[in-house]
Amino acid sequence: MSDAKIRLYLEHPLGPGQSVPLTADQAHYLFGVMRLAVGAGVLVFNGRDGEWLASVTAASKRGGALTCERQTRPLRMPPDLWLMFAPIKKARTDFIVEKAAELGAARILPVQTAFTNSERIRQDRLQAHAVEAAEQCGGTYVPEVADLQSLDGLLAHWPEGRCLLWADESRVGAAQALAGLPGGPWAILIGPEGGFSEAERTRLAALPFVTPVSLGPRILRADTAAVAALTLWQAALGDWQGD
Repeated sequence: MSDAKIRLYLEHPLGPGQSVPLTADQAHYLFGVMRLAVGAGVLVFNGRDGEWLASVTAASKRGGALTCERQTRPLRMPPDLWLMFAPIKKARTDFIVEKAAELGAARILPVQTAFTNSERIRQDRLQAHAVEAAEQCGGTYVPEVADLQSLDGLLAHWPEGRCLLWADESRVGAAQALAGLPGGPWAILIGPEGGFSEAERTRLAALPFVTPVSLGPRILRADTAAVAALTLWQAALGDWQGD
């Protein structure tokens, strides 16, 4: 079982000898799609107890069970970083959520702005994309994907002590070095394809916890901007700087 390759997110406590029941969908994936049998190894995690090597102890088309053998990785939490973005076309919104999970966002918040193209999202579907991304990238934590909420409402109830990095498309030139910015809780804000309205820009510029930043000399698509901003923040202030 040491060569187990399949990783599975489970909403169940994990520990030595812990038996874990499988849902019908999980059983279908493991036994119908991946063709695993009793005795096979699976890497499992739940976002709380780290990653565990588990063995298949029961297998059927509609269910099954795993038994935890040993922990293979401890829980590694991402930095206290939120990604706030205006939803765009379905596939590109999926991409943003997947890459945010891979790049180490702790929470993902779709926001409604003046020029947001989409007025609704499928929060459950986006959360499933975050789970799949964590399964594939070796993460032991799955970020929460919040339901769509207004940017105005979020700013009006902004938590004390959290800084906000605003990707301001009106700025020209390479991003200034972020090394001088304080550590601690942060959020990144990416606007919609049409940019921010003048009222939104005025409000953001006046808030003391907001730091505007350029993402380079070219205006980036919203999904590209999310990846660029997360990369810049992680390299300067996040957990890419080594243990």
